[in-house]
Amino acid sequence: MQIAQYLSNLSVPLMLLAAVLLDRLLGEPSRFHPLAGFGWLARRIENIFYGPAQAASGARYVRGVAAVCMLLIPFVALAALLQQSAIFGTLFSIVVLYFAIAPRSLREHAERVARAFSVGDLPAARQAVGMMVSRDTRHLDEEGVARAAVESVLENGNDAIFAALFWFVVAGAPGVVLYRLSNTLDAMWGYRNARYDYFGWAAARLDDVLNFIPARLTALSYALIGHTHSALRCWRQQAPAWESPNAGPVMAAGAGALRVQLGGAAIYHGESSQRPLLGCGAAAGAADIARAVQLVRHTLYAWLVVITLGTLLMAGWQHYA
Repeated sequence: MQIAQYLSNLSVPLMLLAAVLLDRLLGEPSRFHPLAGFGWLARRIENIFYGPAQAASGARYVRGVAAVCMLLIPFVALAALLQQSAIFGTLFSIVVLYFAIAPRSLREHAERVARAFSVGDLPAARQAVGMMVSRDTRHLDEEGVARAAVESVLENGNDAIFAALFWFVVAGAPGVVLYRLSNTLDAMWGYRNARYDYFGWAAARLDDVLNFIPARLTALSYALIGHTHSALRCWRQQAPAWESPNAGPVMAAGAGALRVQLGGAAIYHGESSQRPLLGCGAAAGAADIARAVQLVRHTLYAWLVVITLGTLLMAGWQHYA
């Protein structure tokens, strides 16, 4: 009975560990990934809900909100229902979390860029980093490629790992489904341009809300594991100038933790953007890609340890209360 109670108390950390191990062993599915299927569905819903080109901005807001609700509510409700099953619910939750995180894929993408640099193949490095970021990488120099790779590793450490872990701990499989699908919609619709400025508003704001706490926990984790003083200073001074309220703290703290400079000029969808500088020290170089991957990996280990210890402490407190 005591063993069963002990395992029950550790159910969340054990499910987290199982999902992380699945990702390590299997990696991200190359075919039939649920998020790819969701993206296909989202494009169909967009075609239905977007409306005529002459629609007023208010109508476009409403259509965007309706599209987000149509896509998210059924999947979150289904996840909540399936999670209730005693045995299947546990397996379902592990698989959902496995599909929501991508530490191995993130590492492998970064390693492709680093390998191209190691043989002096800048065109291959540009192509590899182009698989990680949405900016135009065709004319980047070595520093630009390295900067893009490090930024992607740091930001996706939050988006593709730690935020999903946070929502799993807080709300189980439904929380992970809500977060990951919202994040996917933000990646598809959350652009500040003529097409999505109004229609994509709901998706972008929902992602901002769901990422608010996880992003700051990720930034704090980067700071504690890396160069703490530099990370906290960069976070405090530089993050407010970044356009994204959540990517700013994550990338500023990550750049400070590594003591490299990120940000600066980038080209998105054919338009040049002069972004604020983040971090300190020298500009990011090829060697910093592996350092960024290591920072994310060590942060993941720290999260697993802290969540496990926190679960045990809470169980012990409830037992003696």
